[in-house]
Amino acid sequence: MTKMELIDALAKESGLSRKDVDKLLDAFVNLVTNKLKAGEKVAVTGFGTFSVTERKARTGVNPQNPNQKIQIPAMKVPKFTAGKTFKEALRG
Repeated sequence: MTKMELIDALAKESGLSRKDVDKLLDAFVNLVTNKLKAGEKVAVTGFGTFSVTERKARTGVNPQNPNQKIQIPAMKVPKFTAGKTFKEALRG
């Protein structure tokens, strides 16, 4: 599902205009991004939790030259943990 398909589906489901849903979706993404940058978690009850984890530095292999080792730096990465209700809905 693309962003435009999501906007269309949300507009149909909620009765809101596509323009309003687009603004709302952009605001949600920006809010989650800014909270994660600030080191906070964002929990949506029944859906899941967005958080940031630290990935350690490690040695990798250059895919264009498998004999060459490269150093991959430590970095922060986004993480999503599905909530119980969401998991159960998918299993059922």
